[in-house]
Amino acid sequence: MADPQKRGDSEPPAEEGLPLWMATFADLVTLLLCFFVLLLSFAQQDANKFKTLAGSVKNAFGIQVKRKTAIYAAFSPTKFERSDVKLKKDDQIILGMVLEVKSYMLDDPALQKVATVTSDSKGLVLRIPVNSFFAPGSAVMKPGSEQLLNGPIDVLKKHTVNMVVRGHTSNTQEGSSAYPTNWELSSARAAALLRAIMNKSGLSSTRLKAVGYADSRPLLPNTSEPNRALNNRMEFYIHRPEDKSW
Repeated sequence: MADPQKRGDSEPPAEEGLPLWMATFADLVTLLLCFFVLLLSFAQQDANKFKTLAGSVKNAFGIQVKRKTAIYAAFSPTKFERSDVKLKKDDQIILGMVLEVKSYMLDDPALQKVATVTSDSKGLVLRIPVNSFFAPGSAVMKPGSEQLLNGPIDVLKKHTVNMVVRGHTSNTQEGSSAYPTNWELSSARAAALLRAIMNKSGLSSTRLKAVGYADSRPLLPNTSEPNRALNNRMEFYIHRPEDKSW
């Protein structure tokens, strides 16, 4: 008969602790927990993005939304907030004038085709090619070109602003016996437009100036005919009264 002690040594030892399937189940539960936490974080981020987008839409329709200014940075998307951008009163006036001039450009196909508008912190500049007003070498306005002045005149009447009419030429000499150099020609053209504006509007001369720059302030280098055509221009600089720059 076999020895019981020897028979027991040949059998596998009994398992200790939890069953193996419990470890697999615990890993699965942990992974599921991490997955749902990740989903929750994504859902929270999308909600914040939706709130920001809704605020932007409300601002576009003129509804002000007050948001707290972030005083510190954080890793959570919920901590990043922006302050509402508010335009200064002067900037609002300039923006309004730009929109008014552009509305005139939309109503007048001839003006829209040739004019451009730019602005800065001091005012706006309406640029129109010289050939819309004058023939080459001439400072006599073309018939019908006075209608291009309606936009600047209307802005001057609606707002407490001043205007400088600025004449520019390219580096091509357009002088004649009446205007020996481009300096005389650009100045005469600016004076002619200023005189037409005063006749049409009845505005005070204290609000208007005329100056000629010849080819001293080109927009682009005078290296090609398209560049020269762009530099050969008349400008209407509409600005606040306190701005004394020309």
